[in-house]
Amino acid sequence: MAFISIENISFSYSKKKVIENFSLQVEKGTFTTLLGESGCGKTTILKLLSGFLEPSNGKIIINDKVINGVLPNKRKIGMVFQDYALFPHMTVEQNLLYGLKLTKEQIGKKAVRKSKEEMKSIVSETAASLGIEDLLERFPSELSGGQQQRVALGRAIVLKPDVLLMDEPLSSLDTKLRIKVREELKDIQKKLGITTIYVTHDQEEALSLSDKIAVIKNGTLVQFGTPSEVYFEPADKFVADFVGRANILTDKETKKEYMIRPEWFSISKEQKESSYKGKILSTEFLGAYTRYKVEFENEKQIVTVDNSDSENDFTSGDSVFLTANKIYNFKHE
Repeated sequence: MAFISIENISFSYSKKKVIENFSLQVEKGTFTTLLGESGCGKTTILKLLSGFLEPSNGKIIINDKVINGVLPNKRKIGMVFQDYALFPHMTVEQNLLYGLKLTKEQIGKKAVRKSKEEMKSIVSETAASLGIEDLLERFPSELSGGQQQRVALGRAIVLKPDVLLMDEPLSSLDTKLRIKVREELKDIQKKLGITTIYVTHDQEEALSLSDKIAVIKNGTLVQFGTPSEVYFEPADKFVADFVGRANILTDKETKKEYMIRPEWFSISKEQKESSYKGKILSTEFLGAYTRYKVEFENEKQIVTVDNSDSENDFTSGDSVFLTANKIYNFKHE
């Protein structure tokens, strides 16, 4: 049985249904991302898991225990919020200690708190695992965005939760730092082996971090699979277009739609077998590659070309020939 089992849950705000018959199975120790547009229900699912909301129907099972109706502080779930929610008047060490001081451990019939020595030891161990052991005496205002993110993560994992929930924790970081921190985050998660559910609307983040991706649309699960499955074998047009860029074309004979990722095209000034004649509408230089917008067969398609190919030096207005090296046919029922 999966470590986390979400079975046919639904939830409404007033009369507006946000989640409808949503099911998901998450294996222990994996990194699962909930991916979808803003407002699709991703954060609501985290709140249902954490106990801040209760589903109107369905069950949530963690480690073989149904947790419907269980209070948030009894669920052994850690949460990292979008704004980190660090206490500004407390040092890093005090932030990490905060949850431990409030937590009691059941020993026989008694609920007792850990000793100061035990708590200090746990905080030191956690700080070392996150690489923030030299920051314990600093205040949040003295930390970089990446350091704050690690402190927020530390405050969640110091309680040794069964599950870690993360709600777009990198969204406030600039692009370069976001890439660096997400690499660190992936390493930390693998090192700790903690079952993690992560929310984002950034498809690149989802592809780079995840063991599995759950693509959500309007509160329903559209596809659940590995990053490569979701990217190379999307369930439908929505997934194809949302996860990366996609050219959606229609077969003139069968009228069925198929997908060509931009990088699956090759482009040339010379006609080849099975190539299509087109015209460059615009170019976008992106460092490692150039993205060309090409019009062919009265349709505007986006083509990605690697800059290392010296032959690919096109400008707006150039006549070119496109060749599709790979196509993906949607599974039509």
